[in-house]
Amino acid sequence: QVQLVESGGGLVQAGGSLRLSCTVSGATLDWYAAAWFRQAPGKEREGVSCISNNSGSTYYDDSVKGRFTISRDNAKNMVYLQMNSLKPEDTAVYYCAASERTCGTYYSWGSLELWGQGTPVTISS
Repeated sequence: QVQLVESGGGLVQAGGSLRLSCTVSGATLDWYAAAWFRQAPGKEREGVSCISNNSGSTYYDDSVKGRFTISRDNAKNMVYLQMNSLKPEDTAVYYCAASERTCGTYYSWGSLELWGQGTPVTISS
């Protein structure tokens, strides 16, 4: 059984930083593209960032460009999201996902993907 588990969420002040981690078990991570999503109360889930499994290309939503960095360590089966210069608008539950599809379509990822349970991030002003 493939399982994804997020960690690293918490409460920080605006302007601070957090590093989210996602551990993948039951599968070899380099088979998959990996992405981070978030969902705020009353909002739809939105794509935040994606990293491909072949070229290593990265993709970012405009709202986080220049502030967030996605990375992966295939040897450890882990995916990371370094979040800097955090804003109250970043408050949400953050989810990691893995897919045999490509990052070019990551905004449409859904039932075909593997998902974690989420880790909450709260940014205070």
